[in-house]
Amino acid sequence: MGCCGEARVSSNARAARPQRAAEIIEIADHTSPPRVRFRGGQVQTGTARPVIRQDGEGLIRTHRLKPYEVETAPVTNARFAGFVAATGYVTVAERYGWSTVFRGLLDDPNSVAPGGGDAPWWGIVQGACWYAPEGRGSHVADRAEHPAVHIAWEDATAFAKWSDARLPTEAEWEHAARGGATDDRRFPWGDDEPNDRDFLPANIFQGRFPAQNTAADGWAGTSPVGAFPAQAADLCDVIGNVWEWTSDPFQIRSPTKAAKQRNALARAENQKVMKGGSFLCHISYCYRYRIAARMGLAADSAGCNSGFRLVYDTG
Repeated sequence: MGCCGEARVSSNARAARPQRAAEIIEIADHTSPPRVRFRGGQVQTGTARPVIRQDGEGLIRTHRLKPYEVETAPVTNARFAGFVAATGYVTVAERYGWSTVFRGLLDDPNSVAPGGGDAPWWGIVQGACWYAPEGRGSHVADRAEHPAVHIAWEDATAFAKWSDARLPTEAEWEHAARGGATDDRRFPWGDDEPNDRDFLPANIFQGRFPAQNTAADGWAGTSPVGAFPAQAADLCDVIGNVWEWTSDPFQIRSPTKAAKQRNALARAENQKVMKGGSFLCHISYCYRYRIAARMGLAADSAGCNSGFRLVYDTG
Protein backbone atom coordinates (compact mmCIF):
# COMPACT_ATOMS: atom_id res chain seq x y z
CA MET A 1 0.00 0.00 0.00
CA GLY A 2 1.63 3.24 -1.09
CA CYS A 3 1.25 6.85 -0.10
CA CYS A 4 -1.15 7.61 -2.92
CA GLY A 5 -2.55 4.27 -3.96
CA GLU A 6 -4.75 1.64 -2.41
CA ALA A 7 -4.16 -1.73 -0.85
CA ARG A 8 -4.10 -4.46 -3.42
CA VAL A 9 -7.29 -6.50 -3.37
CA SER A 10 -6.38 -10.13 -2.85
CA SER A 11 -8.26 -12.95 -4.53
CA ASN A 12 -7.81 -14.89 -1.28
CA ALA A 13 -9.96 -12.37 0.60
CA ARG A 14 -13.37 -12.97 -0.94
CA ALA A 15 -16.43 -12.27 1.20
CA ALA A 16 -20.19 -12.25 0.89
CA ARG A 17 -21.32 -9.52 -1.48
CA PRO A 18 -23.47 -6.82 0.15
CA GLN A 19 -27.00 -6.30 -1.11
CA ARG A 20 -27.30 -3.52 -3.67
CA ALA A 21 -29.57 -0.64 -2.76
CA ALA A 22 -32.60 0.41 -4.82
CA GLU A 23 -31.04 3.86 -5.15
CA ILE A 24 -28.78 2.49 -7.89
CA ILE A 25 -31.79 2.30 -10.20
CA GLU A 26 -33.02 5.70 -9.01
CA ILE A 27 -29.83 7.58 -9.91
CA ALA A 28 -29.08 5.65 -13.11
CA ASP A 29 -28.43 7.99 -16.02
CA HIS A 30 -26.99 7.05 -19.40
CA THR A 31 -26.18 10.64 -20.36
CA SER A 32 -22.55 11.05 -21.35
CA PRO A 33 -20.61 14.33 -21.20
CA PRO A 34 -19.35 16.22 -24.26
CA ARG A 35 -16.15 15.09 -25.93
CA VAL A 36 -13.08 17.03 -26.98
CA ARG A 37 -11.29 16.01 -30.17
CA PHE A 38 -7.50 15.93 -30.42
CA ARG A 39 -5.81 15.70 -33.80
CA GLY A 40 -2.99 13.52 -32.54
CA GLY A 41 0.41 13.65 -34.17
CA GLN A 42 3.78 13.56 -32.47
CA VAL A 43 3.63 14.14 -28.71
CA GLN A 44 5.81 13.54 -25.69
CA THR A 45 5.32 12.05 -22.25
CA GLY A 46 7.42 12.84 -19.21
CA THR A 47 9.04 16.06 -18.10
CA ALA A 48 12.43 17.76 -18.16
CA ARG A 49 11.66 18.89 -14.61
CA PRO A 50 11.09 15.62 -12.76
CA VAL A 51 10.21 15.61 -9.09
CA ILE A 52 9.64 11.91 -8.34
CA ARG A 53 12.33 10.34 -10.49
CA GLN A 54 11.77 6.83 -9.15
CA ASP A 55 8.40 6.76 -10.93
CA GLY A 56 10.05 7.29 -14.31
CA GLU A 57 8.44 10.69 -14.93
CA GLY A 58 11.78 12.21 -16.00
CA LEU A 59 12.16 9.84 -18.95
CA ILE A 60 10.90 11.80 -21.96
CA ARG A 61 9.44 9.63 -24.72
CA THR A 62 8.03 10.51 -28.12
CA HIS A 63 4.75 9.02 -29.33
CA ARG A 64 2.68 9.36 -32.49
CA LEU A 65 -1.02 9.47 -31.77
CA LYS A 66 -3.96 8.97 -34.08
CA PRO A 67 -6.89 11.40 -33.71
CA TYR A 68 -9.06 10.66 -30.69
CA GLU A 69 -11.80 12.13 -28.53
CA VAL A 70 -11.81 12.48 -24.74
CA GLU A 71 -14.82 12.87 -22.51
CA THR A 72 -14.75 16.13 -20.60
CA ALA A 73 -15.41 14.46 -17.23
CA PRO A 74 -14.69 11.25 -15.35
CA VAL A 75 -17.45 8.64 -15.30
CA THR A 76 -19.96 9.52 -12.59
CA ASN A 77 -21.90 7.38 -10.15
CA ALA A 78 -25.04 8.06 -12.17
CA ARG A 79 -23.49 6.75 -15.37
CA PHE A 80 -21.97 3.75 -13.64
CA ALA A 81 -25.36 3.03 -12.08
CA GLY A 82 -26.84 3.06 -15.57
CA PHE A 83 -24.27 0.53 -16.68
CA VAL A 84 -24.97 -1.72 -13.69
CA ALA A 85 -28.74 -1.43 -14.16
CA ALA A 86 -28.43 -2.42 -17.81
CA THR A 87 -25.93 -5.25 -17.45
CA GLY A 88 -26.00 -6.50 -13.86
CA TYR A 89 -22.25 -5.98 -13.69
CA VAL A 90 -20.59 -6.70 -10.33
CA THR A 91 -17.36 -4.84 -9.57
CA VAL A 92 -14.18 -6.37 -8.22
CA ALA A 93 -14.67 -4.73 -4.82
CA GLU A 94 -18.20 -6.13 -4.58
CA ARG A 95 -16.95 -9.61 -5.41
CA TYR A 96 -14.33 -9.46 -2.67
CA GLY A 97 -16.63 -7.81 -0.15
CA TRP A 98 -14.30 -4.99 0.86
CA SER A 99 -12.18 -2.14 -0.41
CA THR A 100 -9.79 0.47 0.96
CA VAL A 101 -10.97 3.80 2.34
CA PHE A 102 -9.10 6.84 3.62
CA ARG A 103 -9.74 6.57 7.36
CA GLY A 104 -10.28 10.32 7.62
CA LEU A 105 -13.52 9.94 5.64
CA LEU A 106 -15.06 7.58 8.17
CA ASP A 107 -17.36 8.78 10.95
CA ASP A 108 -15.07 6.91 13.32
CA PRO A 109 -11.56 6.57 11.85
CA ASN A 110 -10.67 4.12 14.61
CA SER A 111 -13.43 1.74 13.57
CA VAL A 112 -10.97 0.06 11.19
CA ALA A 113 -7.37 -0.87 11.75
CA PRO A 114 -4.70 1.34 10.16
CA GLY A 115 -3.25 0.05 6.91
CA GLY A 116 0.11 -1.59 7.07
CA GLY A 117 3.45 -0.35 5.79
CA ASP A 118 3.98 3.37 5.31
CA ALA A 119 0.32 4.32 4.80
CA PRO A 120 -1.63 3.95 8.05
CA TRP A 121 -4.22 6.42 6.79
CA TRP A 122 -5.80 3.65 4.72
CA GLY A 123 -8.17 1.09 6.17
CA ILE A 124 -9.82 -2.03 4.81
CA VAL A 125 -13.58 -1.46 5.07
CA GLN A 126 -16.07 -4.29 4.73
CA GLY A 127 -18.78 -3.59 2.18
CA ALA A 128 -16.99 -0.59 0.66
CA CYS A 129 -17.64 -0.43 -3.08
CA TRP A 130 -18.77 2.05 -5.71
CA TYR A 131 -22.32 2.43 -4.35
CA ALA A 132 -21.23 2.32 -0.67
CA PRO A 133 -18.03 4.40 -0.76
CA GLU A 134 -17.40 4.36 3.00
CA GLY A 135 -18.74 0.85 3.56
CA ARG A 136 -22.09 -0.50 4.71
CA GLY A 137 -24.52 2.27 5.60
CA SER A 138 -22.99 4.80 3.19
CA HIS A 139 -24.55 5.48 -0.19
CA VAL A 140 -24.30 7.50 -3.39
CA ALA A 141 -27.86 8.81 -3.55
CA ASP A 142 -26.59 12.35 -2.93
CA ARG A 143 -23.41 11.82 -4.96
CA ALA A 144 -24.87 10.93 -8.35
CA GLU A 145 -22.65 13.47 -10.12
CA HIS A 146 -19.48 12.59 -8.21
CA PRO A 147 -16.95 10.34 -9.97
CA ALA A 148 -17.52 6.63 -9.48
CA VAL A 149 -14.85 5.26 -7.12
CA HIS A 150 -13.68 1.88 -5.86
CA ILE A 151 -13.23 1.10 -9.54
CA ALA A 152 -10.64 -1.51 -10.49
CA TRP A 153 -9.06 -1.62 -13.95
CA GLU A 154 -11.26 -4.56 -14.91
CA ASP A 155 -14.36 -2.55 -14.00
CA ALA A 156 -13.22 0.46 -15.99
CA THR A 157 -12.46 -1.60 -19.10
CA ALA A 158 -15.81 -3.40 -18.83
CA PHE A 159 -17.65 -0.07 -18.73
CA ALA A 160 -15.58 1.24 -21.63
CA LYS A 161 -16.37 -1.80 -23.78
CA TRP A 162 -20.08 -1.44 -23.04
CA SER A 163 -19.83 2.22 -24.09
CA ASP A 164 -18.01 1.43 -27.36
CA ALA A 165 -15.07 3.35 -25.94
CA ARG A 166 -11.76 2.57 -24.26
CA LEU A 167 -9.36 3.81 -21.62
CA PRO A 168 -6.74 6.34 -22.73
CA THR A 169 -3.11 5.47 -23.16
CA GLU A 170 -0.72 7.36 -20.92
CA ALA A 171 0.38 9.46 -23.90
CA GLU A 172 -3.22 10.32 -24.82
CA TRP A 173 -3.97 11.27 -21.24
CA GLU A 174 -0.94 13.57 -20.94
CA HIS A 175 -1.59 15.18 -24.32
CA ALA A 176 -5.19 15.90 -23.34
CA ALA A 177 -4.16 17.20 -19.92
CA ARG A 178 -1.90 19.73 -21.68
CA GLY A 179 -4.85 20.83 -23.76
CA GLY A 180 -3.14 19.52 -26.90
CA ALA A 181 -0.10 21.75 -26.33
CA THR A 182 3.45 20.46 -26.70
CA ASP A 183 5.02 22.45 -23.85
CA ASP A 184 6.26 21.11 -20.51
CA ARG A 185 3.69 22.79 -18.29
CA ARG A 186 3.42 21.32 -14.84
CA PHE A 187 -0.37 21.56 -14.60
CA PRO A 188 -3.16 21.94 -17.16
CA TRP A 189 -3.46 25.65 -16.24
CA GLY A 190 0.30 26.30 -16.35
CA ASP A 191 2.95 26.29 -13.64
CA ASP A 192 1.15 28.15 -10.85
CA GLU A 193 1.19 25.96 -7.75
CA PRO A 194 -2.06 25.33 -5.85
CA ASN A 195 -1.92 26.44 -2.23
CA ASP A 196 -4.02 25.87 0.86
CA ARG A 197 -5.55 29.33 0.87
CA ASP A 198 -6.60 31.32 -2.19
CA PHE A 199 -5.54 29.39 -5.30
CA LEU A 200 -7.57 26.18 -5.32
CA PRO A 201 -7.95 25.13 -8.98
CA ALA A 202 -8.50 21.42 -8.34
CA ASN A 203 -9.78 19.04 -5.70
CA ILE A 204 -6.63 18.13 -3.78
CA PHE A 205 -5.83 17.97 -0.07
CA GLN A 206 -5.39 21.13 2.02
CA GLY A 207 -3.91 21.15 5.50
CA ARG A 208 -1.49 18.79 7.22
CA PHE A 209 -1.79 15.33 5.73
CA PRO A 210 -3.20 13.02 6.94
CA ALA A 211 -4.36 14.32 10.32
CA GLN A 212 -5.76 17.76 9.45
CA ASN A 213 -7.90 18.33 6.38
CA THR A 214 -9.09 21.94 6.24
CA ALA A 215 -11.13 21.26 3.09
CA ALA A 216 -10.44 24.85 2.06
CA ASP A 217 -11.67 24.04 -1.44
CA GLY A 218 -15.02 22.93 -0.05
CA TRP A 219 -14.53 19.18 -0.32
CA ALA A 220 -12.99 16.66 2.07
CA GLY A 221 -13.64 13.78 -0.33
CA THR A 222 -14.71 13.63 -3.96
CA SER A 223 -16.48 16.58 -5.53
CA PRO A 224 -19.12 16.65 -8.27
CA VAL A 225 -17.55 16.63 -11.72
CA GLY A 226 -17.25 20.19 -12.94
CA ALA A 227 -17.27 21.70 -9.44
CA PHE A 228 -13.91 23.27 -10.32
CA PRO A 229 -13.19 25.30 -13.47
CA ALA A 230 -12.30 23.37 -16.62
CA GLN A 231 -8.56 22.85 -16.59
CA ALA A 232 -7.50 22.47 -20.22
CA ALA A 233 -9.38 22.20 -23.53
CA ASP A 234 -12.66 22.25 -21.56
CA LEU A 235 -11.70 19.09 -19.65
CA CYS A 236 -12.63 19.04 -15.97
CA ASP A 237 -11.09 17.16 -13.05
CA VAL A 238 -8.03 16.11 -15.03
CA ILE A 239 -6.00 16.98 -11.96
CA GLY A 240 -7.32 15.95 -8.56
CA ASN A 241 -10.66 14.48 -7.51
CA VAL A 242 -9.90 10.86 -8.51
CA TRP A 243 -7.01 8.95 -9.99
CA GLU A 244 -7.76 7.83 -13.55
CA TRP A 245 -6.85 4.45 -15.02
CA THR A 246 -5.05 4.23 -18.35
CA SER A 247 -4.72 1.24 -20.63
CA ASP A 248 -0.92 1.05 -20.30
CA PRO A 249 1.05 -1.36 -18.13
CA PHE A 250 3.29 0.44 -15.66
CA GLN A 251 6.89 0.36 -16.81
CA ILE A 252 10.01 2.46 -16.29
CA ARG A 253 12.11 2.37 -19.43
CA SER A 254 15.52 2.61 -17.80
CA PRO A 255 18.43 0.17 -17.50
CA THR A 256 19.07 1.00 -13.83
CA LYS A 257 18.85 -1.69 -11.19
CA ALA A 258 16.15 0.22 -9.33
CA ALA A 259 14.02 0.47 -12.48
CA LYS A 260 14.43 -3.22 -13.22
CA GLN A 261 13.32 -4.11 -9.70
CA ARG A 262 10.35 -1.76 -9.93
CA ASN A 263 9.36 -3.22 -13.30
CA ALA A 264 9.55 -6.76 -11.96
CA LEU A 265 7.10 -5.85 -9.20
CA ALA A 266 4.82 -4.12 -11.71
CA ARG A 267 4.73 -7.23 -13.91
CA ALA A 268 4.10 -9.54 -10.96
CA GLU A 269 1.15 -7.43 -9.80
CA ASN A 270 -0.13 -6.61 -13.32
CA GLN A 271 0.13 -2.91 -12.55
CA LYS A 272 -1.40 -0.29 -14.82
CA VAL A 273 -0.57 3.40 -15.06
CA MET A 274 -2.82 5.83 -13.21
CA LYS A 275 -2.72 9.56 -13.78
CA GLY A 276 -3.92 12.85 -12.33
CA GLY A 277 -3.77 12.43 -8.57
CA SER A 278 -6.80 12.70 -6.31
CA PHE A 279 -8.44 14.59 -3.48
CA LEU A 280 -5.82 13.03 -1.19
CA CYS A 281 -2.76 14.46 -2.94
CA HIS A 282 -0.72 17.23 -1.32
CA ILE A 283 2.66 18.68 -2.23
CA SER A 284 4.06 17.76 1.17
CA TYR A 285 3.81 14.00 0.67
CA CYS A 286 2.32 13.00 -2.70
CA TYR A 287 3.17 15.47 -5.42
CA ARG A 288 1.58 13.34 -8.11
CA TYR A 289 -1.12 15.75 -9.26
CA ARG A 290 1.26 17.07 -11.94
CA ILE A 291 0.68 16.12 -15.59
CA ALA A 292 3.87 14.07 -15.94
CA ALA A 293 3.46 12.32 -12.58
CA ARG A 294 2.40 8.71 -12.67
CA MET A 295 1.54 5.82 -10.40
CA GLY A 296 1.52 2.08 -10.94
CA LEU A 297 -1.33 0.17 -9.31
CA ALA A 298 -2.30 -3.49 -9.50
CA ALA A 299 -5.18 -3.94 -11.92
CA ASP A 300 -7.26 -5.75 -9.28
CA SER A 301 -6.97 -2.86 -6.81
CA ALA A 302 -9.62 -0.32 -5.99
CA GLY A 303 -10.12 2.39 -3.40
CA CYS A 304 -12.07 5.49 -2.49
CA ASN A 305 -10.07 7.64 -4.93
CA SER A 306 -9.79 5.42 -8.02
CA GLY A 307 -11.91 6.28 -11.07
CA PHE A 308 -11.63 6.68 -14.85
CA ARG A 309 -12.68 8.57 -17.98
CA LEU A 310 -13.25 7.38 -21.54
CA VAL A 311 -11.69 8.07 -24.90
CA TYR A 312 -12.91 7.21 -28.40
CA ASP A 313 -11.25 6.44 -31.71
CA THR A 314 -12.36 8.81 -34.43
CA GLY A 315 -11.55 6.63 -37.43
